[in-house]
Amino acid sequence: MIDKKHIAIIGGGIAGQEAASVLTGLGYKVTILEKNERMGGMLNKWSKLFPDFSSSQLVLDAVKVATDKNLNVICNADIFSVQKENGRFKLSDNSSLDVYADAVIMSTGYNLFDATLKEEYGYGVFENVITSADFEKVHKSGEKLTTADGKAPRRVAFIHCVGSRDAKTGNTYCSKVCCITGVKQAIEVTQMWPECEVFNFYMDLRLYGSKYDALYLEAQKHHKIQFIRGRLSEVSERQGKELQLKAEDTLQGRPLRMKTDIVVLLIGMEACKQNEDLCRDNALELDENRFFKSKNIYNHRNSSTQSGVFLAGSCICPMSVNESLESARSAAMLVDKSLKVQER
Repeated sequence: MIDKKHIAIIGGGIAGQEAASVLTGLGYKVTILEKNERMGGMLNKWSKLFPDFSSSQLVLDAVKVATDKNLNVICNADIFSVQKENGRFKLSDNSSLDVYADAVIMSTGYNLFDATLKEEYGYGVFENVITSADFEKVHKSGEKLTTADGKAPRRVAFIHCVGSRDAKTGNTYCSKVCCITGVKQAIEVTQMWPECEVFNFYMDLRLYGSKYDALYLEAQKHHKIQFIRGRLSEVSERQGKELQLKAEDTLQGRPLRMKTDIVVLLIGMEACKQNEDLCRDNALELDENRFFKSKNIYNHRNSSTQSGVFLAGSCICPMSVNESLESARSAAMLVDKSLKVQER
């Protein structure tokens, strides 16, 4: 019977919670195992979402799992082992917690690239070099973006593809959402400071989603944001903590130097370090980018290489919010289908 089946979900971000909501609605018992103190994952750190500037809190409120007799939520549960025993799964963490389940959904999410690894950009050295995540923290607080000494910026430069599409960092893939995040945040700077000049340095713009191109055109037409196809080589600090960029304008084939007050590094997504631990002692595999490997990227994207373990959200690859939610629903329905087949 369905009510005897138990599904464990590793990760309580938006994908994990969405999958849990679908499965409890179908009558299954579900346990969410979240390694942090609170649910919601990375979206807790974001202020507004592209392309329509909706509040991230609206999504968090919408996916928040309701109290249900079939749902158990355990926070501070850093699962490091998933082993299959007698047809079921045993999940263990470092505090002697053991959870047994008939199926498992991996929804471990992603990490953000550590911008200090790009030493030439000066993050962690120059106070006026920040990341896109730092920008969101300022915006979420309700404050305006200012220089380290509290002044209104006259010029802000956004740098695309930091930690993505970069063989030196080991991340040769595209993080998918950085370009549109840069467009969104550039517009937000002009909304804070209408007189501020804003520049976006990009390798090439990858605006794949619905209404993304429209937002890009709006940024140029209505907000006077300038986009420069150029590769940044170095950020240095001048007197008064003003920054100087050295780059190559790849469209015109010439070197470029620019003074700016603030540099925002658009950092990419990386696979969680936890994924490697979770592949131990079972048939789970990681792909070449350290995300979980799907059984088949076409019609079995939510199936892992281990029978009975399913994948949801950006533990598969970089995804936007709406893609993560759609992936979670697909994973939940696949679990339902798999368990019903086993009952026949």
